Amino acid sequence: MRYSALTDRLQGLGGAKWEIHAAARQMKREGRDLIELTIGEPDVPCPPDLILAATAAMEAGRTGYSNGHGEPATLAAIAQRYTARRGRAFGPENIMTLPGTQTTLYAVLCTLLGPGDEVIVGDPMYATYDGLIAATGATAVPVALRPEQGFRLQAADVAAKITPRTRVLFLNTPHNPTGAVLRADEIAALGALALAHDLWIVSDEVYEDMVFDGVPFASPLDLPELAERTVVTSSISKSHAAPGFRSGWCVGPAEFCARMLPLSETMLFGSQPFIADMTTLAVTQGSPVARGMAARFAARAGMIHDRLHGVAGLAVHRPEAGMFALLDIRASGLSGSAFARALLTEAGVACMPGESFGVGGDGGLAGWLRLSLTQPDPAIDAACTRIAAFAAKTIGEPK
Repeated sequence: MRYSALTDRLQGLGGAKWEIHAAARQMKREGRDLIELTIGEPDVPCPPDLILAATAAMEAGRTGYSNGHGEPATLAAIAQRYTARRGRAFGPENIMTLPGTQTTLYAVLCTLLGPGDEVIVGDPMYATYDGLIAATGATAVPVALRPEQGFRLQAADVAAKITPRTRVLFLNTPHNPTGAVLRADEIAALGALALAHDLWIVSDEVYEDMVFDGVPFASPLDLPELAERTVVTSSISKSHAAPGFRSGWCVGPAEFCARMLPLSETMLFGSQPFIADMTTLAVTQGSPVARGMAARFAARAGMIHDRLHGVAGLAVHRPEAGMFALLDIRASGLSGSAFARALLTEAGVACMPGESFGVGGDGGLAGWLRLSLTQPDPAIDAACTRIAAFAAKTIGEPK
């Protein structure tokens, strides 16, 4: 039977990247002793008042159809949030709401891209980005994010990859999987390239509220000269410990939102009104849990660094934000995938291989692991003990 070209483009870009995580979950179901450091689920429950808001909205009958743009109160709340944070006016016409950042990014990129276009994106990148780009028919053009530069995207490296087909500069700050946060001057330099070459900037900022203490956050939305070419996406999934509610949005020019609206209507014709009401409250009151999570994750990253950096040739890259730390295992001579599989089966620790976070599966984290910081301190400590013992046994053996 015949299938669409879209399904061909997405082969190998979906669940295959999460093989270690799926295997770990199966081992847990079988009762195996396992420490799971794979995915980035918040380490606290969703705040009770948000649950009550969603429940009350359902009980009040807020279970009917919505629309492809968003509920008026939610649009107004998000617009006010960005007006306050970015120092210039945003209105409901600048906002679109969709179920989660992933859906939002899909709609945004489908609005901006088509076959033959190119997207410049930092490599490593979040595991779904290459699939999101491929779905549009466009081509991802990776730009190396280097450890010696803090894994922050550099304008000079981007400039070398721009061609007449380049349409979008795809940013992620704070970055997953590296935890890097772009500085204001770096964003200004990238913005200058976008202006010079008439590029869109798409910036995934879902971890904005989880920047560690002492690290400044900046966004291309801060710069008025980039207003007509910047689209930012975010959600309440991380900041409000509500990933299962799938509530996200994008902020961009009014014309962009108007062009995206028919796509949103075609895909979904609206998010759930009761989740919109919950989101309105979340955005209006801010997060009661984000700063605590950020503090704990920073401390756990420090624990991993203290326990593993320099042990048996391992090196730890400490993040500036988010839910993950990176472990450099290149001294083992193994790929990240091979090391992660062996670590899972022999030591009972599940980590994501760095190869899951690059175009073509061999991106800038080949020979690295991504470690989630969302487990309790005793579990992180126990995982470090197991990783250190496994590395001592493995590194230096003939390959």
